[in-house]
Amino acid sequence: MYHSKISGLGFYVPENTVTNDDLSKIIDTNDDWIQERTGIQERRHIINGQDTTTSMGVKAAKIAIERAGISNEEIDFIVFATLSPDYYFPGPGVLVQRDLGLKTVGALDIRNQCSGFVYALSVADNFIKTGAAKCVLVIGAETMSRITDYSDRSNAILWGDGGGAIILEASDQPGILSTHIHADGSYEKLLHVPS
Repeated sequence: MYHSKISGLGFYVPENTVTNDDLSKIIDTNDDWIQERTGIQERRHIINGQDTTTSMGVKAAKIAIERAGISNEEIDFIVFATLSPDYYFPGPGVLVQRDLGLKTVGALDIRNQCSGFVYALSVADNFIKTGAAKCVLVIGAETMSRITDYSDRSNAILWGDGGGAIILEASDQPGILSTHIHADGSYEKLLHVPS
């Protein structure tokens, strides 16, 4: 049995900074209210045409690949976690495959909202542990500014845009010890309705 280890990390955020004061100009909120509840002082938002969910994932991936000291050709699988893809299809996994020039590697998307990256890491870890892959690129990226409801101040203050990536490689030494994923999709809990 193989082990998997993280050999490279990368992230990317857009240059456009949105402060709490900036948000207070479009929704009923202020810096003190946001910081008291969340600790957040600023977030990043894309400027239309400059970045996409996929492009932020690619930029993060390139940094992770460089830090891992590998070439693009060593990647044999891609797992991309997002709830805000550029398109419903094709998914961002295959768009990253295209943008990195990888011709025949497998690529899939995970759409599990906040837990998506944890699921993606678990999938990648299991691909390596079973020997199905030796080097997996795992990406989590979101363009939340496109889908946020700015009339809901309790929600709109939380979200920003950006991407993160890891290179997960097979190893003969333990790295990731285990992953455990669970879900509870019961209707009442999804609606926050007391039972």
